[in-house]
Amino acid sequence: MTTTAGRSVTVDGTLRRSARRTPERVALRYGDRSWTYAELDDAVSRAARALRDTGLEPGDRVGAYGHNSDAYLIGFLACARGGLVHVPVNQNLTGDDLAYIVGQSGCALVLADPGLAGNLPAGVPVLPLRDTDDGLLARLAATPPYDGPEPRAEDLAQLLYTSGTTALPKGAMMTHRALVHEYLSAITALDLSAGDRPVHALPLYHSAQLHVFLLPYLAVGAENLVLDAPDAGRVLDLVEEGRCDSFFAPPTVWIGLAGRPDFATRDLSGLRKAYYGASIMPVPVLERLRERLPKLAFYNCFGQSEIGPLSMVLAPDEHKGRMDSCGRPVLFVEARVVDESGKDVPDGEQGEVVYRSPQLCEGYWEKPEETEDAFREGWFHSGDLAVRDAHGYFTIVDRVKDVINSGGVLVASRQVEDVLYTHEGVAEAAVVGLPDERWVEAVTAVVVPRGEVTEEEILTYARERLAHFKAPKRVVFVEELPRNASGKILKRELRVRLRA
Repeated sequence: MTTTAGRSVTVDGTLRRSARRTPERVALRYGDRSWTYAELDDAVSRAARALRDTGLEPGDRVGAYGHNSDAYLIGFLACARGGLVHVPVNQNLTGDDLAYIVGQSGCALVLADPGLAGNLPAGVPVLPLRDTDDGLLARLAATPPYDGPEPRAEDLAQLLYTSGTTALPKGAMMTHRALVHEYLSAITALDLSAGDRPVHALPLYHSAQLHVFLLPYLAVGAENLVLDAPDAGRVLDLVEEGRCDSFFAPPTVWIGLAGRPDFATRDLSGLRKAYYGASIMPVPVLERLRERLPKLAFYNCFGQSEIGPLSMVLAPDEHKGRMDSCGRPVLFVEARVVDESGKDVPDGEQGEVVYRSPQLCEGYWEKPEETEDAFREGWFHSGDLAVRDAHGYFTIVDRVKDVINSGGVLVASRQVEDVLYTHEGVAEAAVVGLPDERWVEAVTAVVVPRGEVTEEEILTYARERLAHFKAPKRVVFVEELPRNASGKILKRELRVRLRA
């Protein structure tokens, strides 16, 4: 006989253990509300019962379509405790994009902020997350705690949809076991501790904020402050007030912080840990941040949805001499760099990163062909082009699908972008390949300008610093680059726009 008694490995179990260890410690603050660990754990149990009382059965998918809040976190953990599969949805999606995820996942119910519920497809059952008399939070007082069976470690906890930067989003099937392994990897690689004072500002629907920081910090018993959005001024205020010493943000937010007029004068000595990730950080921007804050410990967090999402980390003492590296694999991740036939390439040569890990998803929801293509010969193929050095450090060169074929020579967009970021007239930049009769694909720079700058100035600047085949053939000026909520530039969208 097989039994799982006493061997619970579940997402919500990380909170339950902290609640038993430090019940009176504050776990979460949002707005004017605060929750101790005991109160938060009790709220999760009651919310799980409220969800199951709507008629939902184990394995049913529950969408989450809302802005950051305590209710959003409680909803996620309640789904985990009640055996339901949580489906986070970008709160900025509307129309066909929103309908695709809700429909493709087969959501039986959507937890939605009242102001967003009207965007959902007709006929989809909705339960308000908050701010209404019949919302999830409002139901807790009258609902007894959940007393049903615990989910199993191998049960699905979440469908984590990919960002869709190169194709339609795919729902990575994350089990409880996979996510808990990822939490342990995050805690060890990022030096998370109960004494930290983290602020969580990136959208909680995004796996980096939820699974690399908020849930691991709940596991170690820290006090967590959740903001509605990554407001740079608010974060600086919290640092000066002594309420924040740990902060994660994508490069776009760090770029905004570094560009603020008051960045050089604010007292940021209380900030101890700075985490960046979700997209590639331009080296010139990182150098400016480190020069301004030499005592601040910077961590580069790298990964993707399918692995929970943390796969590699570059620690503070590892930056010197390898500023463009994403680090080495975390505790539960094994990584290789392979050629098109799946064979290891020598250190120093480019290839695709492949992973083997208990953190990995089980495949893509109802997409067997895509699953088979991604999981080959016992390894997950990431789609990232990288170089590994002799010391085990990885440097991401590009997404395989974003590499530019210029005259038969492959050009990595990141190298060109790093050069452009050193020009004082470039605020932001993205490089893509566009169809060209002569070059096959012409290296094209899309630039958000800072002040007055001309196309010829940027082209000349790049030609002086890059091989001729890597230098842009054209510069397109835009007011802003298309990004998803995690800060990743949507190069697929750029290519479509510029080809029109």
